[in-house]
Amino acid sequence: MSQSQDSLHEKLLEKLQAVKSDEPEADWLRDLVEWLYQEMMEMEFADHLGAGHYERTATRQGYRNGYRERQLNTRVGTLTLRVPRDREGKFSTRLFERCQRSEKALILALQEAYVAGVSTRKVSRITEKLCGTEFSKDQVSRMAQALDVDLNHWRERQLEKDYPYLVVDARYEHVREDGHVVSDGVLTVEGINEQGYREVIAVAVAPGENKSSWGEIFRRLIERGLNPSKVVCVTSDDHLGLRHALQRYFPHTA
Repeated sequence: MSQSQDSLHEKLLEKLQAVKSDEPEADWLRDLVEWLYQEMMEMEFADHLGAGHYERTATRQGYRNGYRERQLNTRVGTLTLRVPRDREGKFSTRLFERCQRSEKALILALQEAYVAGVSTRKVSRITEKLCGTEFSKDQVSRMAQALDVDLNHWRERQLEKDYPYLVVDARYEHVREDGHVVSDGVLTVEGINEQGYREVIAVAVAPGENKSSWGEIFRRLIERGLNPSKVVCVTSDDHLGLRHALQRYFPHTA
């Protein structure tokens, strides 16, 4: 064990011995983890600079430039850490790289729960039980909104294949808008490519299946690269608005 690790080991023992028997376990455990993370960062920063606090060495690689605060969500609660900074801005602690993987996994789980229909209030209560950290329903909503960026990127992706066959349909889902539950149509277009594989190539929410709603979907598909002349057949129901839109954008397709 190195000298710095020996020192950390001794400080940790002293810290444990100083814990009061009547202190709540959650509080002292969180404080202990917070202290330990802080000490580990200080050791890492000293190695980066090649010198400790007020130490003069021939191997010094830089100088200190204060701290910045950062909060870290952990299973023992939210920790407030002071991240050291150097003048050149080159220091980056490895501590957060490891913790960020856990944090990203947690956020992904929250997003998946939200997509599955769990309310933001229930997701907030679940995280408090699992992690000891409370997320407000507004925070959960903001995390879920991050999915919109990926969804929009997927919706607007360029279509680089030919799809000889399209399957066009709509289903109706109950959604909440301005505090009221309403029925909205989810319009979908599936493309079957030349190898026979089926892909969802368009999804849109619309108040109904009128000519303009379907027309907008078909127009965007063509703008994204779908070649109407390569579409051999479209399968759909006999909705009047859908038929009119198909006649306009796929006039020569069966």
